[in-house]
Amino acid sequence: MAEIKKLAVYLYNTTKQKPFEQDYGLRDQIRRSVVSVPSNIAEGDELGTDRQSIKFFYIAKGSLAEVMTQVIIAFEVGYLRNENFSHIQTECNEIGKMLNKLIQSRRNQEEAIIPLPST
Repeated sequence: MAEIKKLAVYLYNTTKQKPFEQDYGLRDQIRRSVVSVPSNIAEGDELGTDRQSIKFFYIAKGSLAEVMTQVIIAFEVGYLRNENFSHIQTECNEIGKMLNKLIQSRRNQEEAIIPLPST
């Protein structure tokens, strides 16, 4: 979870700088999306069932995809330097892998409790 929060802080700091700071729409959208990732993971982790948790982990994955799309746009319009873009892209890829593992782990736990019907 710490890595995910670090990405949010990194993007907040990055979007404070010119020329990004003046594009309120894109800046605020990226901030909302990146904060949504750890928020949904935290909420999903505290829910009563693995099925509920998995739902929120998928929402976090969706928010992560939003972040990456918005970062690509920001890069293409010249708001981000190559090194910023590469760092964010690497972090998003790593967080996506972590989310996939978390989803799979919760799915395996759920199946252990409620076995799937055999065919």
